[in-house]
Amino acid sequence: MNPLQHYDVIIIGAGAAGLMCAMTAAQRGRRVLVLDHANKVGKKILMSGGGRCNFTNLYAGPENYISSNPHFCKSALKRYTPYDFLSLVEKNRIEYVSKDEGQLFCLHKAKDILDMLLKECAAAGVIIKTRCSVNKITKDQQFELQTSDGKMRADSLVIASGGLSIPTLGATGFGYDVARQFGLNVLAQRAALVPFTLQKPLREQLGDLSGLSVPVAISCGRITINEALLFTHRGLSGPAVLQISSYWKPGDSIAINLLPDLNVEKFLQEMKQQHPKMELKNVLAEKLPRRLAQKICQLWALDCPMQQLTEKDILLLADRMSHWQIKPSGTEGYRTAEVTLGGVDTDELSSKTMAARNIAGLYFIGEVVDVTGQLGGYNFQWAWSSGWAAGQSV
Repeated sequence: MNPLQHYDVIIIGAGAAGLMCAMTAAQRGRRVLVLDHANKVGKKILMSGGGRCNFTNLYAGPENYISSNPHFCKSALKRYTPYDFLSLVEKNRIEYVSKDEGQLFCLHKAKDILDMLLKECAAAGVIIKTRCSVNKITKDQQFELQTSDGKMRADSLVIASGGLSIPTLGATGFGYDVARQFGLNVLAQRAALVPFTLQKPLREQLGDLSGLSVPVAISCGRITINEALLFTHRGLSGPAVLQISSYWKPGDSIAINLLPDLNVEKFLQEMKQQHPKMELKNVLAEKLPRRLAQKICQLWALDCPMQQLTEKDILLLADRMSHWQIKPSGTEGYRTAEVTLGGVDTDELSSKTMAARNIAGLYFIGEVVDVTGQLGGYNFQWAWSSGWAAGQSV
């Protein structure tokens, strides 16, 4: 029987937020233990950004996050900024590259970021245990955990167990269960930054476009995203779709503008006048990939020379190409979702420390909290900022 092990801080979850919190707390002299039920730490870090980890976004601000309280993330993001994390990256001599709109990636591999975090944790004396499941949590003056590795006690308990996205990496609803156990409100969750699926008839109609990517403006409600759309054999993906999926709810339609930088009506009228015998599909192929141009003509029964198009045809085609209405049948769900919307209600937490307001010593950080970033490094920055904020307090 293992003796009771005591720590100042126990962190459940060895992902981005958990490791950041651990190193921050340990650097303050706290005795820190990190537990994870998986066989390896930082699995999401390793797979992110195509294996190169989009570790932050220099422009991260509250406008890049979805939450029931859009102001909640401000404090942590202001006190631990993307430049603070970049300083840590540079201190560890990790080479990185900047991409569109402030996105920073490792030049070589995502493992560089994980190795940096583990190095910082080791230097500060953090103890990390993998393959350790937590079976029960109780609290008197301290927290007591019954685990597969024995009983453990701590003054502070940090839940950094993530959300429900990508269960093959070990994602579970553990953090939400802990929040409910201690009486905290948990908001409904759903998959976000996730591809759309389509009803079978439309999926089959668009099937031969699979693998084709095209820049679009995609809208849902009042939100419009200008990014690339990717046709897949299941439906729609690509950055534009992943972004808009966070704002989409079942039953909603999306509107796709296939040529957001072009006055399509004017273009078609000019081409009809200048090239009356030219096939419409060849005209559209000047502005769109040929496969997509041909598909549009098939879908909307306009496979003809320009001179056969009436004014009404041109108006209708221009409108459809600017507001192509599609109603997704759903999403691919948590299996491929990058993050989870919803989670622990921010009204239950201190925005400065991430501590539960009514349970002394209990903290929630990272994805388990109802703060969800857009695509492009924002969710990692929330992990760093919220983890740091809790690490300064535990």
